[in-house]
Amino acid sequence: MTEPDAGSRIIRIPAITRVEGEAALHLRILDGTVTEARLRIYEPPRFFEAFLRGRAHSEPPDITSRVCGICPVAYQLSACRAVEDACGAVVDGQLAALRRLLYCGEWIESQTLHIHLLHAPDFLGHDDAIAMARTHRAHVERGLRLKQTGNAIMELLGGRAIHPVNVRLGGFHRVPSRSELRPLAERLRIALDDAWDTVRWVAGFDFPDAECDADLLALAEPGTYAIESGVPTVLPADGTLPPRSFPVHDFRDHVTEEQVPHSTALHSRLDGRRHLTGSLARYAVSGHLLSPGALQAAREAGLGDPPLARGTEGRTRTEACRNPYRSILVRAVEVLYAVEEALRIIDAYEPPPRPYTDVPPRAGEGHGATEAPRGLLYHRYAIDEEGRITEASLVPPTAQNQGAIEEDLRVLVQAALAQGPTSDADLARRCERAVRNHDPCISCSAHFLDLDIERHSDPV
Repeated sequence: MTEPDAGSRIIRIPAITRVEGEAALHLRILDGTVTEARLRIYEPPRFFEAFLRGRAHSEPPDITSRVCGICPVAYQLSACRAVEDACGAVVDGQLAALRRLLYCGEWIESQTLHIHLLHAPDFLGHDDAIAMARTHRAHVERGLRLKQTGNAIMELLGGRAIHPVNVRLGGFHRVPSRSELRPLAERLRIALDDAWDTVRWVAGFDFPDAECDADLLALAEPGTYAIESGVPTVLPADGTLPPRSFPVHDFRDHVTEEQVPHSTALHSRLDGRRHLTGSLARYAVSGHLLSPGALQAAREAGLGDPPLARGTEGRTRTEACRNPYRSILVRAVEVLYAVEEALRIIDAYEPPPRPYTDVPPRAGEGHGATEAPRGLLYHRYAIDEEGRITEASLVPPTAQNQGAIEEDLRVLVQAALAQGPTSDADLARRCERAVRNHDPCISCSAHFLDLDIERHSDPV
């Protein structure tokens, strides 16, 4: 930039990033041992829970959708479920099916974005998706097509793809006609081929050996792969059967949060232990309830039969895929499932007589949980007699996964040190890749990680 004339100004932009959050990693290595691995989330608190206090009971779906630009539906529907629970309202039939269809759109667009633009470059040796497009143009274009299909579902049902405005308590402000859904079905049939191609492409990646030592937490819903509803269910790290479940309204009795000095995000623990939520957990808990096509894709991709598939009856232990690097495989299978599920819902759709069920306010406390693309998302609201929110609590997947991510990083770096001398730059590259396995909101930027390593008397 040239020197300005008198009266001119210099505008400096040191960095422009595509992020939903900001983070750094601090590693401490003492005598060849990793004594600390801290994922330091330093984005200022956003105070959504404070914003919600004092608002009308009808407002959380619109307010919480602003928490995330990539998975706003997860926040909207978790909020709806919690408030409806407090008010004793039930949304079922075609309105419930439309909610699931809307959520399928979000799964398609969010999981596809992660697979093709954020995660695949790590497996193919590229710094970012732009560089990858030079040698894998067709794969990037396929990913963009899939994402556009997910966006189209959100635009039709939600009013727009980002921060939808058509969702309300009890259902929607407006519901589509069958003729409006017909073009979506045509796009989804094309997307089904793209989803199959994505699974086969990702199955060819080289996956490093790794295992996440954490309990797996996901929603479970009888007869279907849980997305927009379900009961929190735990598959312990040692694979002990049967899985244990607890009611959604007991969530805070099991998942506790604490503030740690190095992060503005709360850390969560499940009954005092590290836990992991997200695609790996969903496949472990509900993989046997995927559609036949998605199950076939999972088997062809090398994921094998889901841990709780038929044949586990009477067993006391089971094995689940716990390799975080292979989470991209499960996400690809989930995209295929979401496409098939969207087609099923559209085929059976009949417009409901009203676009929403009435949800009159009443004093009480409500709880809601759904499966955001990144994992289980929980909301709790307390409402007074006038329909005003007096308390609000939101527990996002990333906060729940931080402990597991930090342990992954510690194990990864320790193993790298044991293999021989390695540079700080190489460790940084490996750590960024390990964090992106979990698709936390902070990883929406291809390059987000500042690495600070303290080495003390390191014999390696």
